[in-house]
Amino acid sequence: MKKVIRLQDLDCANCAAKMENNIRKINGVQNVSVDFMMQKMVLECNDECYNDILREVKNVCRKIEPDCKLMI
Repeated sequence: MKKVIRLQDLDCANCAAKMENNIRKINGVQNVSVDFMMQKMVLECNDECYNDILREVKNVCRKIEPDCKLMI
């Protein structure tokens, strides 16, 4: 499954890179791209585990950029 998720209040490109690197390590994530300028994330993952993966993605984003919100 490929899902485009809008991001709100992502403040820097460095944080976007950190998010991308940490999300890529989540089991079940096939690919991820976080675009700071466009304020979006493209997430490819297993359909069966999507909700669990999304929960972990939110936790990663919250730890790196507490003000960033995922607009799903």
